[in-house]
Amino acid sequence: MARILILGGSGFIGNVLYKELCSYFDTYATYFTNKSFSENQHFFNFDFEREGLENILKEVKPTHIISCIRGNFEGQIELHHEIASYIHKRRCKIIFLSSANVFDAFSNYPSYEYDKTLSESIYGKLKIKIENTFLNLSTSNYVIARLPMVFGYNSPRIRELKDHIKRKEAYEIFPNLVMNVTTADKLAQQLHYIINRNKGGIFHLGSHDLIHHDEFIKDIAKSLGYERPLFKNVYTSNFDRFLAVLPKYNILPKHLRIESHEVIEHSCARLKK
Repeated sequence: MARILILGGSGFIGNVLYKELCSYFDTYATYFTNKSFSENQHFFNFDFEREGLENILKEVKPTHIISCIRGNFEGQIELHHEIASYIHKRRCKIIFLSSANVFDAFSNYPSYEYDKTLSESIYGKLKIKIENTFLNLSTSNYVIARLPMVFGYNSPRIRELKDHIKRKEAYEIFPNLVMNVTTADKLAQQLHYIINRNKGGIFHLGSHDLIHHDEFIKDIAKSLGYERPLFKNVYTSNFDRFLAVLPKYNILPKHLRIESHEVIEHSCARLKK
């Protein structure tokens, strides 16, 4: 049986992954500030800015490490170098959750798995550095999962939108941004499949259709039952700019794909009340 270690298991995405995988695999995770996980013997307290991962790796002996950790950028780089060194010496696979922002310097078209990465943002540059750490490994030892904006019924993005509307504050929308989206639940199902089938390489795990940011957010607000929310249009260019990761080579089965309207439905279904 696979032994999985989720770094950042107390976060929104990490916890959804843990709940999806723990019934099928021997699954462990880390937490930092959320002490509610301390009673779960499969969770380890871990502060990557102050300590290495060596002790947890010795105890868990993972066959798969899923990294969705957040925090200090330099600390993240050092942590992932440690993981790469571990994989060089042992039979283990890294699943690194990357971002569409590795392509944010390209704005004229969507991006596919083997397109050149180039970013203008600090966040995108961080993700590229970490990706490059693992691209030196054998393809069988890594999965780079590039994600668009992630939503879900209890996602931080949905809660932020609801908070703005309730406080009658304008929420920023980007009419010229063309993107794709996903939910944490669908991502967890996709990674479950990738682990089961022992897949490797680069995966773009967003919706198969594209949508403008302003249209998507307005549709979510409408689905949540808000009639006249305040929005602030933010124009970063005079033309449409793309920040979307679409699959061309590593395409998953139909039941694991998602479209933007499904993301809206799943994000709002349990919050309408």
